[in-house]
Formats: sequence, structure tokens, C-alpha cells
Amino acid sequence: MLLLVADLVSKALITWRRGEVTCITFSAKYYSGQAWPSVHGHMSTASKLRVAFVHPDLGIGGAERLVVDAALGLQALGHCVDIYTSHHDEKHCFDETRDGTLRVHHVVPPFPRAWRGKFHILFAHARQLHLTKFLLSSCMDKHDVFFVDQLSTCIPLLRLLGGKRVVFYCHFPDKLLANGAFVEGRVQKRSGGILKRIYRYPMDWLEEVTTRQADIILANSKFTARVTMAYFTSLKTTPKVVYPGINVQAYETPVDMTDPDIAQVISLRPTLLSLNRFEMKKNAALAVEAFSRLRGRPTVPNDIRLVLAGGYDPRLEDNIRTLNNLIDLARTHNLTFKLITPSKSSACVPSFPDATPHTEPDVLFLLNFTTGQRSALLQASSTVALLYTPANEHFGIGPVEGMLCGLPVLACDSGGPMESIIDSPSSERTGWLRAPDPSVWADTLEDICQLSEAERAALTRRCRDRARAIFGMEAMAKAIDVSLREAVHMGAVHAPVNAIGFILAFVVGFMAAI
Repeated sequence: MLLLVADLVSKALITWRRGEVTCITFSAKYYSGQAWPSVHGHMSTASKLRVAFVHPDLGIGGAERLVVDAALGLQALGHCVDIYTSHHDEKHCFDETRDGTLRVHHVVPPFPRAWRGKFHILFAHARQLHLTKFLLSSCMDKHDVFFVDQLSTCIPLLRLLGGKRVVFYCHFPDKLLANGAFVEGRVQKRSGGILKRIYRYPMDWLEEVTTRQADIILANSKFTARVTMAYFTSLKTTPKVVYPGINVQAYETPVDMTDPDIAQVISLRPTLLSLNRFEMKKNAALAVEAFSRLRGRPTVPNDIRLVLAGGYDPRLEDNIRTLNNLIDLARTHNLTFKLITPSKSSACVPSFPDATPHTEPDVLFLLNFTTGQRSALLQASSTVALLYTPANEHFGIGPVEGMLCGLPVLACDSGGPMESIIDSPSSERTGWLRAPDPSVWADTLEDICQLSEAERAALTRRCRDRARAIFGMEAMAKAIDVSLREAVHMGAVHAPVNAIGFILAFVVGFMAAI
């Protein structure tokens, strides 16, 4: 790791001596992917841009879904798109990243994700520096502009050493997530001992100082933009809001009901659906608690079931712990349960001796659902509602997916869902926003179960109209297209002496954290 950082320092000094920005050549040892289209090292035509996405881990999650849909949308507008990542498991990813729809370059790093479950953010920075080294060595002339999200480490290097403009998409500041769930309006106190606090300070400094180096900063919601400005005090301009968009067609395409993977998740039983990664902060326990309080009420079907579907990575301790806790919660409430994965999933299903062998449990855990399974569950006439359990979620694509499929959506009354869902007046309602209290949620779900056919049909129309008009992939792609063109039109990046000084300070700050 130190050799990698030292290499970047030497290149920064070379650039300083030359007095100009250059594209430094390294030897790239780790690469797999498809060939780039023919390029000649110059700016592409005004109508088309060569866009490079930089994303740390191309797995299954909301951030990954945004990257995939943004890339698809820009491709549909005629741009040439490549995605660069440090991790891409073809058995744990979205279909478009493995079937040739998108061009993905997997640059395998020599660093692990963590060491004994610790130092995740430190290794994340190291892995992106390795990816940045590859980009600087062989890719700068192949792209006009870079779209970076989630991790900002590479931004100053791509700009000052690579001479390219960068658009950064902010999902949410990591410094506010390091100590658990963020609650707006509440001062977040540092948790852990003095060593952890010493470790986090340079990481937090690095995040803010690299983020502000972006030519244009975008945010996924007004909530995220507001919080980012409040905690990144050195930012000069409020991030522009570009809501995540989804591929409308993908959710409206009929599913193949003969597919064995789909057959194992579809049921005639009334279904409550939750789509979220198996992480503690997603608070899927709220869905289980509310479901246990709902069952047995005289106005609720006695055969109602709950499906908890989401990304599950056995490499992540948080995923393992969250799943175990949810299983324990199901046991506590005497709910039968079953765990399944798609046939092509690489994740091993954890073994629980008391899991029911029957095909119709009270709670179905679906680990790493396929696109077909997701669409089938959202489109099923038996699905009663979508439950979106995270509080203070930065945006949350789940409610939009539910609205697009015409489902009543129940979400927490905080964060991004406050912008995507209309709760009142009831004549304009597209969902319900409620405090994350199991009893309150159970009461609301009972109300949803009692909707008349006419009320549900009217709600379905409002949901679909809102989702298509505001949160479609085309709207997102056009907004990102405007920002990418704005960045390119800023012209060449010039690195004054103080910018090279920043690179050195950046590297020293990173080394101080090692």
C-alpha cells in the first residue's frame, strides 16, 4: 500500500516539475473486461461523450442499481459508457453487468476488504487508489469525463494527474454513517475509544477534502444535499439534486412464470413485501414486528405472509448478524420461516434446523433476488403492500419501485421517502409515511388491507403517474447528461502549484491514517 502511495507522490512531483497536467503511465497488472471501442485520444463529438463510471463494489444494492440505471440511461442517449470497479462477482450482481448490456472492467486489487473485520474504510481507500492507478496508466485518453460515486478518493488524482473533469454523485457522507444510523437534527457523537476516533479523523478529513475537488457535485435527494452542506462546511456550492431513476420497462415487462426461481417466490397468499439489503441500518426488524402484530386481527387475511428480500453477502459480518437477528425475531413471535436463494446465486444459504420444509412459511427470506423474482413479487396481484423500513434513508429506491408497480407503500416519515412519497391529502396519496413504531405500522397495514377495489385502483394510478414522471431512468439520465456536458465544457484542467501541494497533503493525510 505504501509503495502505491509513494508511486502516486512521485508522479505528482513529476507533474509539478513539468508545470502541466500529464497522463502518467503505470504498468497495469490487474484487469479483466471487454475491449474499449476505438478511440484516438481526443475529445469525442459534441453529441456523444465517452463516460467512465468509477464504483467501488458492483454488487446488489441501491447505489449499484443507480449506477447501472444511470449507465443504461446514458447509453440510450448515445454516449459510450464504461464502468470500472474493484469488485464484480458475476453471481452476485445485476443482470445488466454480466450479460453484455454494459461494459464492466473489473480491476482486481491486491488488498482485502478488511482485516479481521476492521479497517473497512482504510482498505476501501487503498482499493480505490489501486483502481485509480490503473485508470491513470491506461484509460485517460479513452474517456472525456468521469462519473464517480460513493467513494471520493480518486477525484483529485483523476483531475490533477489525469487532467479530466469529474462529476461526483453523493449518496450520503460516510463520516455520518461510521457511528451507525444518522438522525437529522441530532448531533452525532463519536462512538468507540480514542484509537477509533484518531483513526476516523483523517478518514473524515480525506472524504471532505476530496469531495470538494469534484467539478460538479450531485446528490440523490434534497435531504442528502442539505445534510452534506451542514457537515461538509468547506463546500462552496450546494449539491444539485438528481433523483435516482429506474428503468420503467424492466418493471413492466411480463415475467416468465415457468422460471423455477420465480415459481418458488410467488404465492396466492396475501403478501407484504420488503426489499432491502440485509443490514442492521435497514431495520427490517420493524417489518417483522409489525407483521407479528398484524396477524390475527379479524380484518386481516389469516394466511397473510411476509417476504424479506434483499442483497446478502456472506463476506460481510453485518449481513450475517442481521440475518441471524431476524431469524431470532421470527422465532420469538412463533413465525415459521424459510430461506431461499436463486439457483445461480453464489451465496450459501445458512442452515437453520428449525426452518420450515414447507413451501408456504409465514416469513420467506429471499437472499440475492434476481430481476425476475423482484418484478414478479412487485407485480403479483397477491402483493398487498411494500414495506420500506429504513429511517432517515438518504433516498431509497424501494418506494419508487413499489409506486411504479402500483403498490401501496408504507415508509418511515424521515429522509428521502419524504420526497418520493405523497402522504396527504388522501386524494393525492401515493403511500403512507409513519413513525418507525411497530404498532403504528400494524395499524396502517390494517388500513391498507381494508382498501376497497376502487380506492386501490385510484392509488395505483397516482403511484404509477408519479413514478414515471419524476423518477424514470430517462429523467435521471438527462439530468446527469447536463452535468457531464457542463463539466466537459469547463475545459482542460490546469494544476497550479497549490494544487500539487494539495496532492502531497492528500497523500500525507492518507499515510497518517495507515
